[in-house]
Amino acid sequence: MSPALYVPLVTPFAADGGVDYGALEALARDVLAQGADGLVALGTTGEPGSLDEEERGRVAELVGRVCRAAGARFVLGVGDGRRGLGEWAVAPDAVLVTVPAFVRPGEAGVVAHFAGVAARSDVPLVVYHVPYRTGQQLTARALRELAAIPGVAGVKYAVGGIDAETVDLLGDRPAGFDVLAGDDVFAPAMLALGATGAVLASAHLDTAAWVRLAATGDRELGHRLAAQAAALFREPNPTVIKAALHAQGRIPTPGVRLPLLPASPQALAGVRLGT
Repeated sequence: MSPALYVPLVTPFAADGGVDYGALEALARDVLAQGADGLVALGTTGEPGSLDEEERGRVAELVGRVCRAAGARFVLGVGDGRRGLGEWAVAPDAVLVTVPAFVRPGEAGVVAHFAGVAARSDVPLVVYHVPYRTGQQLTARALRELAAIPGVAGVKYAVGGIDAETVDLLGDRPAGFDVLAGDDVFAPAMLALGATGAVLASAHLDTAAWVRLAATGDRELGHRLAAQAAALFREPNPTVIKAALHAQGRIPTPGVRLPLLPASPQALAGVRLGT
């Protein structure tokens, strides 16, 4: 079976600054029609911290409904898991839970945290390991400890590169534990090393190509997609992705909410907008 591709959806904003739910639904349907296996709602790319409670609830319900209609997998971002468990109009297949940020609790503290979250969750957890945002590194040994917790199904792995811990983890991946590439630029390399899937914001623009890469491992295609990902992350995510989607006519504005600022024209100029 080919590795699974998940697209963590942006939240489109209308000209008045409100969430454009119609554009969100169209975008969700579009990336699924192009072959994505599932969608992530309210991940970092969706700017959840800038949405109010009602907006977050409507976004989650809409994306969940689209996934259910398409027979696709639905993953919901719930921050570090201390809130937002079990309060869903459409139950997700899994929740994406970040390693607690800023506090840097150490590996033992992270393992204890996820054991507690898993005990309270009715659906499986995907650990979001992104140390350049959280400040907390995890070794392959710690990730194997997390994999042994009942209810922890996998990890979105976004450490900013390919290092010895990456090779260690993928060389002896725990049975039944998904390792999902979460750094777009390094995703082709992660897939080549044995990642079981990917969660990629850049796949908004190149969904079918990323699906093809996951199925074939084509090296030339991997280079092209990595270069496109680098262009899309030249400024803070999801600013350039939103600018590109707007330029393609797929969302009504390139707008983001503070503290983000819209992408610069120079950043957008580096993105390949054609198919």
